[in-house]
Amino acid sequence: KSQSDILNLLKSDKNEVHEGYRIVAGIVLSRTPIILRDPHPFEREYYLYQQRLEHIHAPPFPVDFYFKKGSVAEKKWREKKEREKADALLAFGSRKTKNKTSFEKIDEEETIDSSDVSSDEEEIKIANRITSADLINDVKSLDRALQRTLYLIVKKPRETHSWQFPQGGVEKTETLVQAANRELEEECGNCMDVWFVGRRPIGYYKYDYPKCFVKENIEYKGAKVFFMAAHIFAGQVKVDNKEIIDFAWVTKQEIKNYVHTEYYEAVKDMLSEH
Repeated sequence: KSQSDILNLLKSDKNEVHEGYRIVAGIVLSRTPIILRDPHPFEREYYLYQQRLEHIHAPPFPVDFYFKKGSVAEKKWREKKEREKADALLAFGSRKTKNKTSFEKIDEEETIDSSDVSSDEEEIKIANRITSADLINDVKSLDRALQRTLYLIVKKPRETHSWQFPQGGVEKTETLVQAANRELEEECGNCMDVWFVGRRPIGYYKYDYPKCFVKENIEYKGAKVFFMAAHIFAGQVKVDNKEIIDFAWVTKQEIKNYVHTEYYEAVKDMLSEH
């Protein structure tokens, strides 16, 4: 045998094989949502409805018992309650919208204007839910789509079936988690703080290799991929530019624009809609 044949044989003996299929560990690495999603219009109306009911049926507070009528303390307490009520309603949308909900109309006369708030109180500024990464559609940034779950997909240096989850062959001395962790570091670098959810796969995908590939690698006729779930807490991908030449953080709906249809059908049920 030639030297290359011996090296290929040693390499094939090193990998786990089942019924002629190479055992592969895939990594479904996700960044969970950073902020709560926007409420649905129906949810918004429901919460306002519940808030209004609670306000109507709440027992009256004995103001006269705790505060002297016309005192400064009584005035401050009433102003505070008005501000709390206005802030609660503002949490469900702007008070200046053209089409107001039924309960916003009811409470409009009772809500104080923000200009009435005491000047000695610090104004709270709410950050924009749309980031700069969203505006330029930077799919390499983890600061986009803050309301959605993002998944890491990587690009192999080939023309077809190039986009997929990070994955690699399982060696005979490894568990699926160990193989997944090793492949992730080899392909995407060791600059990420990653936690694997469990030791059992969340999905499975089996496929046959192209005929031209099988002829050159007679020891394999395909691969069985077991997907392991993991979360990223910090860091970023650094591709090796050998096995992997590009990467993207995308939502479930965006993945179908990158991967092959057959691949998407195999993995879609493992992914979150949000």
